[in-house]
Amino acid sequence: MSLITRANIARTLLLGFFLLFTFVPLYWMFITSIKPSDDYLAVPPVWFPAEPTMLHYTAALFAYRGLDGLINSVIISAAATLLSTVLGTLMAYSLARFNTGGQHLSFWVLSQRFLPPIAIVLPIFLIYRAVGLHDTHFGLIIAYTVFTLPVTVWMMFAYFRQMPKSLEEAALVDGCTRWQSLWRVAIPLAMPGIVAAAVFAFIACWTEFFFALILTSQTAFTLPTVFRAFLGFQGAQYGEASALAMVSLVPSIILGILVQRHLVRGLTLGAVRG
Repeated sequence: MSLITRANIARTLLLGFFLLFTFVPLYWMFITSIKPSDDYLAVPPVWFPAEPTMLHYTAALFAYRGLDGLINSVIISAAATLLSTVLGTLMAYSLARFNTGGQHLSFWVLSQRFLPPIAIVLPIFLIYRAVGLHDTHFGLIIAYTVFTLPVTVWMMFAYFRQMPKSLEEAALVDGCTRWQSLWRVAIPLAMPGIVAAAVFAFIACWTEFFFALILTSQTAFTLPTVFRAFLGFQGAQYGEASALAMVSLVPSIILGILVQRHLVRGLTLGAVRG
């Protein structure tokens, strides 16, 4: 057996193990979401229920207010992603082209992500209670925007640095203002990086739990906080939890499918400095 053949076999086995490690939990979660309650802990395990049911989805979305949490998550995550992407792109462009703040400002922006959330959530909670932003969509949008902005800035900063300045300089020579060269030249060229940064910001907002748990209660709660209701002293609602988890995967999967071409290009090209 040649060395190349052995390498192909090892690569296939590694890929197969990775696929099993990824898809078996997803399959089990889906099966649990349509199982009757008696099949949760059956021995031997029930790999596919004889009588699938959709009652867990109905209970998770309506009885446990999962639909309200889903709507709140979509609104808050989309708004925070939009703000983070716009502000982060403008800030990254300023850092890359004008060296705003000197050589260390870009690292200082990223260092804000080093701060543990537990160290700042209590002061934010007290401020929100004082100014009336607690349990509001706007309050959580502000928190998520600040939370995702450092990563967005750094992703776009690396992307703008590898873009040749000569393209924008040519636009300036042709009569464009600095803003026109930004919107007509730099932004279109940086669109793959912008999409990649927006996807990362959206996923971070969509899956965030800690700030949503502390800063919301009955009105602006997001989808991750709904999972608390499935754990109780008398047991866990495995079916409802699995059903809501399956629902929560849908927006991320759809977003990934829609922007996969820009996402791959943005991640690879933004990592190389030209």
